[in-house]
Amino acid sequence: MDAEISLCRLMEPAVMASPYGLYRKLREADPVHWDPFLHAWVVTRYADIVTVLSRLSADRTLTAEKLDHMGLAAMNPIIEVMARQMLFRDPPDHTRLRTLCAAAFSPARIAALRGHIQQIADRLIDRFIGKGGADVVEDLAAPMPAIVTAEMLGVPVSDHEKLKQWSIDFAEILGNFQHQPDRVARVAASVRDMTDYFRAAIRRQETDPHEGLVHSLVQAEVNGIRLTEEEIIANCILTMIGGQETSTNLIGSGLLTLLRHPDQMRMLLDDPSLIPSAVEELLRYESPIQHTARVAHEDISLAGKLIRRGQTVVAVLAAGNRDPERFPDPDLLDLKRGDKGHLAFGWAAHFCFGAPLARMEGQLAFSTLLRRLKNLTLASEDFVWRENLGLRGLSGLPVRFEARSN
Repeated sequence: MDAEISLCRLMEPAVMASPYGLYRKLREADPVHWDPFLHAWVVTRYADIVTVLSRLSADRTLTAEKLDHMGLAAMNPIIEVMARQMLFRDPPDHTRLRTLCAAAFSPARIAALRGHIQQIADRLIDRFIGKGGADVVEDLAAPMPAIVTAEMLGVPVSDHEKLKQWSIDFAEILGNFQHQPDRVARVAASVRDMTDYFRAAIRRQETDPHEGLVHSLVQAEVNGIRLTEEEIIANCILTMIGGQETSTNLIGSGLLTLLRHPDQMRMLLDDPSLIPSAVEELLRYESPIQHTARVAHEDISLAGKLIRRGQTVVAVLAAGNRDPERFPDPDLLDLKRGDKGHLAFGWAAHFCFGAPLARMEGQLAFSTLLRRLKNLTLASEDFVWRENLGLRGLSGLPVRFEARSN
C-alpha cells in the first residue's frame, strides 16, 4: 500500500501527466501519511496543509556536513545560495528579507505595469499570429514572464532567454525529490553563472544606478542594517525564478485545461469579464506549485499522528486544492467558482509576494490569446510535462488557430 500512494510515483510519466488520482488516494487512505520512500510525512487535506504552512519551520536546507555524509557534496554551492533565500528562512530573517523584496512588487507598481505587460503580450503574439500555429509555451508563456522579470530586476531585457534557462535549471532543485548527478552539475554551474551575473549587476549600480529590484536591495536598510551582497544575490535569484515559473506554468497548463474543457472556453469567449475568476480557478485546478515542505522544530500532533521534532513534512498544495471538504466538486472546472482561497501561492507568512504580478500576467495572457486568436485547438497530443515534480508545467503546447480580424 505504501508504494501505491507514495509521492515517488510522480516520477512515473503517466502519473505526472495526471497526479490528482494519486492525491485523492492519499487524502482518502491516509491524509497525514508517513512516506517511507521519502522519509517524510505527506499531508494532503486543505485544513492540515494550512496548519503545516502556518506552524512549521521553513528552514529546511541541509548543512555541508549532512550533504557530504549523503554523498551529495556537489550540491554545496546550490544549498549555500538556498540557505540565504527567504523561502528557507523563518522570522525575523524571513520578515526582513521579504519586506525589502516585496517593496519592489507593491500593488501600485504592479498596476502601473499593466499597459506595458499588455504590449509585451501583443508583441510576442505578433511574431507568430500569421503562421496559423505556435508553441504557446515557447512563444508566449516562457518569454513573457522572463521579459517582465528582467525589467522588475532592472537587468537587460536582452538577457531574458538566459534568465529563463537558469530559472528552469534551479527550479529542478526546488521541485524534485531526487537529483541525478549530471543534473546537479548543470544546476551548480547555473548557480555559479547566476551569482556572477547578479554580482556584476550590483557593481553596475555603483556607476549606473537604475530602477529595479537589484537597485532597491542595494539601497535597502532596516533599522540601520543593510543586506549583505550574498543575500542580495540569493534573493534576486529566488525572485527571478518565482517571477517566471509560476506564470509560465499557469499560462501553459491553463490554456491546455481550457482546450480540454470547450464549454468553459466558450463561456470565457462569450464573457471576457470572467477572466479574473477564471485565472483563480485555473490556479486551483492545475496548481503551478504542486507541493512545498516544512520541518517540525518541535513535536506536533496532526490528524492523530505524532510528527517528531526534526521530521520533514511535505504539504501537497495541489491535493489541498482538490479537497472536497474545502471545494465542492473539486475535480469540476468551474470558471465562475470565484474562490480565492486556494493554496496555489502558499499560505501565511510565505504567501507569494509576487502573486498580484502572476495573476495579472495570467489574465493578460489569456485575454490576449482569446481576443486575437480564434478556433484555438491542440495541434498535437504529443506534449510532455516537464521533469519537475513540484513546479508543474508543460515543456511545450503546440496549437493551431486563425487570426481574428480586428
